[in-house]
Amino acid sequence: MNTTLSARARTLVPALCAAATLAATLTACGSTDAGTASGDTLRVGVFFPGSVSDTGFMESGYLGYQRLEETLGDRLELSYVEQVAAADYQQALVRFATANDLVVSLGGQTDADVRKVAPQFPDVKFVEIGGPADASPLPNLAYYDPQQAEAEFLSGAVAATASETPSVSFVGGVELPAIVNAAKAFGNGAEFARPGTQVLTPQYLGDFNDPAKAKQAALANYGAGAGAVGQIVNLGKSGLEQAATQSGALMVGGPIPGDCSNPAYIGYVHTDIGKEVEYAVRSTLDGTWKAENVAFGLTSPNGGTDFLLCGADPAVADALDKAKTALSTGAVEPYRAG
Repeated sequence: MNTTLSARARTLVPALCAAATLAATLTACGSTDAGTASGDTLRVGVFFPGSVSDTGFMESGYLGYQRLEETLGDRLELSYVEQVAAADYQQALVRFATANDLVVSLGGQTDADVRKVAPQFPDVKFVEIGGPADASPLPNLAYYDPQQAEAEFLSGAVAATASETPSVSFVGGVELPAIVNAAKAFGNGAEFARPGTQVLTPQYLGDFNDPAKAKQAALANYGAGAGAVGQIVNLGKSGLEQAATQSGALMVGGPIPGDCSNPAYIGYVHTDIGKEVEYAVRSTLDGTWKAENVAFGLTSPNGGTDFLLCGADPAVADALDKAKTALSTGAVEPYRAG
C-alpha cells in the first residue's frame, strides 16, 4: 500500500485526528494519496462508528476501503475515523464534511446524525450504508442497503437443517430496523428449510461488540434447546464461539468468511460491505452518483451477498441452494411472513 501523503493529506489527517479525538473518542485514522492533490482528486472520508477490526460489519467495509487504496490511490485522498462515541457522531461527521467531497457513513445507528449534517453541506455527497431500508434520500444523501435480511434467510435455512435439535435462535447487537428484519428473515429461512422448526425469540444485546453479553445470550439459547445460533454481533462473536464450544452446539459466522477448522461453525454469511464503499466512490468518480436508494445482495445486480458452507452435508448444501434460488427468483421475501 502506498502511504505517501500529499500536502493536503499531510495536514488533513493530523487535524482530523486531533479534532475528532477531542470530540469523538477517535482511536485511529488513516489516509492515502499516491498522487498530488488537485482539483481532479476526490477527497473521501469514511466514517466507521465501530472498530475496523471488529470481524464484522465495520471490518467488512474497511476491506473495501483498503481495496480503494490499492486500486484508485492516485485519484483519491482517503481518510477514515473509527470507534466514535455515539454522543459525538454529529461533531465527527461535521468535521469530515468540511474536509471531503464524499462522506460515507456505516451503520444505521448513524442515521439521525447523518440526516442532520448532510443538509448543512449541500455541496458534499453523503452515503449511508445499512440505514433504514425505507429511508428517503435527501438531495445530497444516498442510502445503500446491504439487505442483510437476505443473508440471514440463508443463515436460518442452513442453521435449521444442520441443527441436531428442532430449535434455532438468533442473537443481534443493537435493535435497529435492519437487525430486526434480519432476525425475522433468519426465522423465515429456518421455517422454509425445515417446516415446524421452533425459532426462539431473538435476543438483542444493546451492543455489537460485547463478547460477555453474547456468550450469556447464546448459552441461554442453547440451554433452551437451540441446536444452532445465527448472529449479527461483530466482536461479540468470540462470546458466541465460547458458548457454542461449551455447549457442543453450532453457530453461523460472518459477515467475513473465516476458516472452517472450528467445528462449531456450520458456515459463514458473506456480506460484502466494502463493495458498497467502492460503489459510492466509483460512481462519484464516473459521474453516475445519485441521491437514491441502492440495493445490494442476492436480488440485486450489484451483488454483495453469499454463503460459505463448512462441511459437506448434502442436506445442508441442498437447503442452501433452495434458499438461494427462492430468494433470487422472488419466490420468497426474506423478512415477510407467508
